[in-house]
Amino acid sequence: MESSPHAPKPTAKEIAAQYRGEIADGKREPGSQLPAARKLAKDLGVQLMTVQSAYGQLRDEGLVLTQQGRGTFVRDPSAPLGTEPGSSPAFAALAEELSSIHDALRQLGERLDRLEQLAGNDSPASR
Repeated sequence: MESSPHAPKPTAKEIAAQYRGEIADGKREPGSQLPAARKLAKDLGVQLMTVQSAYGQLRDEGLVLTQQGRGTFVRDPSAPLGTEPGSSPAFAALAEELSSIHDALRQLGERLDRLEQLAGNDSPASR
């Protein structure tokens, strides 16, 4: 994604779409690093904030991880969302909430099993 002086400057949405497509097509493998935001902004002739916004969109979609001082990397889709350093804070919060919901459902299932056993022991057919 190079830019000439006369070409229209890409938007954050267009930059995100470009990398989203490359990730989906397998051109960017899990763990591979995206270009440094400053360099990409310079190469495309856009503001740094535009590239940061594009990378933010990809992070919020769970496609990339941003690690302070290291860069932005394609996320491994086999790893649970929100568990890796650099995950979107929204995914981390969602993963924590899903974990607590899972625990609550497990406990409810256990209580239901106990109630069904008790109800089975008290039925007239069991006497």
